[in-house]
Amino acid sequence: MLFRFFPQEFKFFDLLEEQADYAVAAAIFFKEVVAKGELTVDDLSKMRDIEHRGDEAAHAIIDRLNRTFVTPFDREDIYALTKELDDITDMLYTIVRRLSVYKLTGVDKSLVEFASVIEDSVRAVSLTVKGLRNMKNAKAILPSYVEIHRLENVGDTMRDIVLAQLFETEKDPIMVIKRKEIYEDAETVLDICEDVAHVVESIFVKHA
Repeated sequence: MLFRFFPQEFKFFDLLEEQADYAVAAAIFFKEVVAKGELTVDDLSKMRDIEHRGDEAAHAIIDRLNRTFVTPFDREDIYALTKELDDITDMLYTIVRRLSVYKLTGVDKSLVEFASVIEDSVRAVSLTVKGLRNMKNAKAILPSYVEIHRLENVGDTMRDIVLAQLFETEKDPIMVIKRKEIYEDAETVLDICEDVAHVVESIFVKHA
């Protein structure tokens, strides 16, 4: 009876990596959107599709978690990791939606810079998640783990600089509110990436 559950545990790695891949796809497309400074209906639809596929992967993990006795690491860690990865994709989709609702057009160099940092961080997140397949080699994920933390600090600094510039140069209070929210959401993506790194670190510590 127990034997049939063991092969299923490896599906968790496949599904978590799939989830991470959707987060990377969302980050790449987000950068493309802000770099061209124009958001079309097709762009919004594509980002919604990426977010939807990420949700499906998350739901598949939770469903398998509810039906499987044997898991590769603690159930609460699988749940936490799934939630944080889903939050990355969700937040990127939220930013794109707000760009559409707020009708923010034109290339915003600060947001393009944020998007580049986000892509780098999410790629590092993906590498970190994929390192879970080899619990005995924690050193392999160390560079990605360090990079995620570095980029989160970069994001904090960027947010403070762009907000200071925004308050100093933008005279339209409505535009200040709109752009402030977008910049803060962009930095939040980097915070979530760091949360993923913390979860992965906890998993490796427990299995050291």
